[in-house]
Amino acid sequence: MTVDEGARTVTPARAAQELELGREEFRLAVQLGLVRTVPVGERDRRRVERRELDRLRAGPDFPDGLRDRVRAVGTGEAAALLEITPDRFTKLARTGHLSPVRFSVNRYRAVVWMYLAEEVAEFGLTCPSLLTGRLPLDVRERIAAHEDLRPRNWRARRLSLLLRATADPWARAAAIASLLDPVQVAEVVDDPYERAHLDRLRPPLPPGMPSRSAAREIAERLTRADDPDEILWHRMSLALAVDEARAEVSAPYPGESGAVSPGVEAEEWTGARVAVEPRSPVPAMAPGPPVPAPGGRPAASDRPPGRPARTRLLDRFRRRRAADTGRTKGQRRRVSWP
Repeated sequence: MTVDEGARTVTPARAAQELELGREEFRLAVQLGLVRTVPVGERDRRRVERRELDRLRAGPDFPDGLRDRVRAVGTGEAAALLEITPDRFTKLARTGHLSPVRFSVNRYRAVVWMYLAEEVAEFGLTCPSLLTGRLPLDVRERIAAHEDLRPRNWRARRLSLLLRATADPWARAAAIASLLDPVQVAEVVDDPYERAHLDRLRPPLPPGMPSRSAAREIAERLTRADDPDEILWHRMSLALAVDEARAEVSAPYPGESGAVSPGVEAEEWTGARVAVEPRSPVPAMAPGPPVPAPGGRPAASDRPPGRPARTRLLDRFRRRRAADTGRTKGQRRRVSWP
């Protein structure tokens, strides 16, 4: 970091102090895009520009307005804001009427969901009929079926924030891939070097993840899609995102700058080193018609044995992009997620 960078930017801790926000409030403000950060230095550590602090501090409602926009409340406090019982609020949240902004796992291994107080208040103004009397029949039926959309809605919100944080096509694909099981990713992205590239660009886990193994396992499970419809949607989104990334710039291959080989350590977004394990072959599904190999890649017949066949659904998406010939070689700057 140069002297000039140090003068025009401040650390997140210093920025939180000047904005009169707690650590969690500042993190949430960054994730929601209320406070813009910039990458600085070789490892692209995030800092806040002085002019960004000046912009926020010049607001007519500073600091209360900014603090109100990042205020997160639990079920009890959210229910009190709406003047309803916690049980009724939980039912509304489970059926997708409100989306959590973050979660934690307590010592009893129970998931504690948090909501933006501003969104809770807005819901009360826009849907007053759901706050009193008997809940509508469709809501009661979904409750009886034990539906719980809180994890799915949280993942959708998180993905939206991750996609908004970068314009790099491979990083956007990595954000989508982070919501899928590695086996699902391998079925969609059959090139092991492309998968290694996605692993290297994978966004970090949400801040505040528990350290205890049992609680961490619960938390990590919540970060992955588990509903069949949700999984299918993200598989299709990943296939399209990878095709768009290939059309713009190829993933680094052995011998190219920034290449990461299967079985070789890859550099994570934080600069730490993590092992990328070779992917085991995935059972082939019903193959579709042959797909033309993208320019610059070996044809399907030249690939090593054991690569999984693409599904018919993914083949249709691939063929839509088959007209894109030639792929620009190059590399992009490592992504620094907010």
